[in-house]
Amino acid sequence: MRTSLVLLSARLLDPLTGEFLPQTALAVSGGRISALGDDRRIRALADPSTTVIDLRGAVVTPGLVDGHLHPVSGAELTHGLDLSGCADLDAVREALAGEVRTLAPGAWLHAWGLDPNVFGERPIEAASLAPVLDGVPALLLLFDAHSMLASPRALELAGVDGPRTFAQAAEVVCDDAGRPTGLLLEDAACELVERAAPRPTHAERRARLAAALRDMAAAGLTGGHAMDANGDSLALYAELDAAGELPVRLRVSPWCQPGADAAALRALIEQQGKGGALWRTEGVKLFMDGTVDNGTAWLERPDCHGESTHSFWPDPEAYTHIVGELHRAGVPTATHAIGDAAVRHVLDSVERAMATGERRVRHRVEHIETVPDDTLRRFARLGVIASMQPTHCCDYTRADHTDNWSRRLGEERASRAWRCRDLWDSGARVVLGSDWPIAPFPPLGVMAGARHRRPSRDLSLPPHGPEQALTALEALQGMTVNAAYAAGEEHEAGRLAVGHRADLTVLADDPFTTAATDLPDLPVLLTVLDGRPTHRDASL
Repeated sequence: MRTSLVLLSARLLDPLTGEFLPQTALAVSGGRISALGDDRRIRALADPSTTVIDLRGAVVTPGLVDGHLHPVSGAELTHGLDLSGCADLDAVREALAGEVRTLAPGAWLHAWGLDPNVFGERPIEAASLAPVLDGVPALLLLFDAHSMLASPRALELAGVDGPRTFAQAAEVVCDDAGRPTGLLLEDAACELVERAAPRPTHAERRARLAAALRDMAAAGLTGGHAMDANGDSLALYAELDAAGELPVRLRVSPWCQPGADAAALRALIEQQGKGGALWRTEGVKLFMDGTVDNGTAWLERPDCHGESTHSFWPDPEAYTHIVGELHRAGVPTATHAIGDAAVRHVLDSVERAMATGERRVRHRVEHIETVPDDTLRRFARLGVIASMQPTHCCDYTRADHTDNWSRRLGEERASRAWRCRDLWDSGARVVLGSDWPIAPFPPLGVMAGARHRRPSRDLSLPPHGPEQALTALEALQGMTVNAAYAAGEEHEAGRLAVGHRADLTVLADDPFTTAATDLPDLPVLLTVLDGRPTHRDASL
């Protein structure tokens, strides 16, 4: 098999040891690392058709993998006005007013990234944004993507004029008179109004997805664990893959929602393993609760508003049954569980599933925002993977606990936020990700947040829970070897070794000696997927 790619004059970083390998070059054949050695030996493997790149001392790591992201929905949800930089209501109103001036009559306004902290002590409701949105159909997605604000005109066009009942934990928030305030909690409520708005065409959605994935590759990502398969997302992945336009390797876990019957479960099981050259369906995504900021998490004690007291599944035992059935079929699960009661129930369910036989399945818990001490060691004991998003802590909470998330939880629970260090030290396998579009996807920013735990908007501010920070080596492992383990790919991915996938990220300097606060700005010089460059800096 011919050598397709040769990288010379490189510093090859081993994420297991944190040391540089003695070799300075590598060769790629058939999408795999075929040889490691010195420059002279590896250069001799090249022929006239081989791409040869002199890295001039740049650092090569295994390809960085985001452990939790939503490519298709993210590409759609981040189309519109970005409100993530607005720190107060005046800034939000000013941004909305500017956007309204650009709209054609009757056009819908779409915005995303709205931080609930801008409302301070006020309720989160559309009235706070009047008169800017008067007469304008508008949907403003809150940062967590589990809630949105709909303007009065949007509610009118959707025919939503009072409370609704849902089969899952969701709510059209209404005032004492039964009138909607504009706040919609969870997908089922949001969809009531979303379906009244014009939808992008398939071609538009494909173009947005392709652009987002190219940006991910340019940021150094070679892979991602996609936590949804909604709508035509699988068809979009297949189209890009067939056209040679998929620049990120994707592991896709479709959702299982409350109410799923035996036929739906059977379909999820039969779907496993299907895909293409660079994507496949593997695992099932479930939800045990919502979010702390919305009051829809599942906590062992209510939050300060008396909220976050219920599971996303009206009958938590139905969730336990589903996990047991998937476990017996050998299907790994990934469960969104933010509150302490939610995390505990997921671990209880996995433990019960494991008791039914000897089969070992790598189940995961996603987010794990607050958990008590007695929960920590259960992850390692049960072999459950802890999937964490440290930038959520960095960018949406504050060290002094004056943010909405911390106020709702109170001092005790806010002090055990995103316990990356404690979970790692307890023996859990910790995987890092962004949850894009909830937080930015650049992986160096994710690793930096795991190390410094400071708000990326102002790195001079104090960190939230500095004792929970990871080391530079651990942060890299969270997006390489641990991500590979979570996907059952540790024997072919996550390391620089002969026979492993040639998914590579090349950085201008050593990420270990680069200060955490400077890491997001470290240039990504080259990204290689399956042996082919998907991003190449002009300096190479």
